[in-house]
Formats: sequence, C-alpha cells, structure tokens
Amino acid sequence: MQKLLSYPLSIITYFFFLLFICIFHPIQWVCFNLFGYQAHKKSVDYLGFFLLKILYFTGSSAKVEGLELIPEGKPLIIVANHQSVYDIVGFVWLFRKCHTKFVSKIELGKGIPSISYNLNHGGSVLIDRKDPKQALPVLKKMGEYIEKNNRGTVIFPEGTRSKTGKPKAFAPNGVKILCKYAPSAYVVPVTINNSWKLFRYGGFPFGLGCQLKFIVHPPMKVSEWDFNEMFEKTEQAVVSKIEY
Repeated sequence: MQKLLSYPLSIITYFFFLLFICIFHPIQWVCFNLFGYQAHKKSVDYLGFFLLKILYFTGSSAKVEGLELIPEGKPLIIVANHQSVYDIVGFVWLFRKCHTKFVSKIELGKGIPSISYNLNHGGSVLIDRKDPKQALPVLKKMGEYIEKNNRGTVIFPEGTRSKTGKPKAFAPNGVKILCKYAPSAYVVPVTINNSWKLFRYGGFPFGLGCQLKFIVHPPMKVSEWDFNEMFEKTEQAVVSKIEY
C-alpha cells in the first residue's frame, strides 16, 4: 500500500526536482560569471535548500546533529558513509557554513543541469574511477585548495553507495592524500542514516517517511594525529552510529 501511494507523490517530487535544477542552472551561471564565488555559493546553497524541502512531498525530512562541533574558518576533510545522492544535497544545505566541496565521480560532471555546473565550477573535483593514477593529482589539488581557502571537502571512503545502509570497508588512500596536502585541516567524521531508504525501490518511486539524519562526531586535527590511528578512529566513529 505504501509503495502504491508513493507513485503519485514521487512524480510530484521528481517534477520539482527537475524544475529546480533547471531553474538554478542559469542562476548559477549568472552568479558565477558576473558576481564571483560568494554569489555562486549562495545560489548552490539555496538549490540544496529547495531540493531538501521537496522531500516533504514524500513525508521525508533531513536534519543534522552536532554541527556546533565543527571549527569555523579551518580547512575541513569531512569523512562520511555514503547511502544515496541525497547525501550530497544534505551536505550542500545543512553544512553550508563549511563551504562544502566534493570528491565526485567524473560521470556526474556532464549533462546534469545545476549539478554538473556546480561540480565543474564550485571548487569540487572529479575522479575517473577507471583511472586510479588520475585521482592522485586531483586529490592533491583539492587538498591544496581547502588548505589555502579554509574550506571543506566531503569524501566517501566506501567508494560507492550502500543500497541497504550497511557500510562497506573504508579505503584510506583518498583521505591520506587530502591530509598530506591540507596539514592544518580537521578530519570530521559524519554518520548518515536513512538516506538509502529514499531509494529502497530503486530510482522510482521514492520511499516514504524517511528521516535523514547527519551526525557529526568530534573533529580531529590532522597535525596532531598519526594518520593510521586517526583514520581507524574516523571509521569507527562513523560506523558506530549507522542504523541498519
């Protein structure tokens, strides 16, 4: 019965999703080309706001706990589990004070209104997962970028989304490179819950009544930790609060 009800609600949700990403694409272009970084960031922030709000059509919502733990004006390496595309939307709006950028797969950099434009012009980097060597200079560039500009980057060390919420093993290499080139950064573990439930039926329809929750754990300053110990504690913190 719930799945049957979700069909008309999902059509409405997808309609507004497509509407907003199409509306905000030219807005982003104008903000970026005429007014620069801050204006472009604001446009992306509000795109994230609207994309979260349309979840109300499915009886779903999103919230963050522990945001006050994150130091302001510092480079941030946000390490999280990965459950769905809505993880990214949540980081855009709920973590907007962190100037969140993304280490994303290269396929998302083409053809998607608003989303591809932001990934290509907003400070994020794109990785070709078929070419591991390409990732090294890209991650180096991201580390140097957040170090210089005191911004945050989100990385999902699982490498791919979990379709059931159960976490996969974390791979350390990407985080290690970011830490190397952003030595004054803080690693911020974040647990994401219930995002996968939005897509429990696949791409359509949406799951109903999903309460997305982002839990921020105490940050760790890169320069004060042995990397292996810090990475182990980061993975433990993230996994400890996953509900599945």
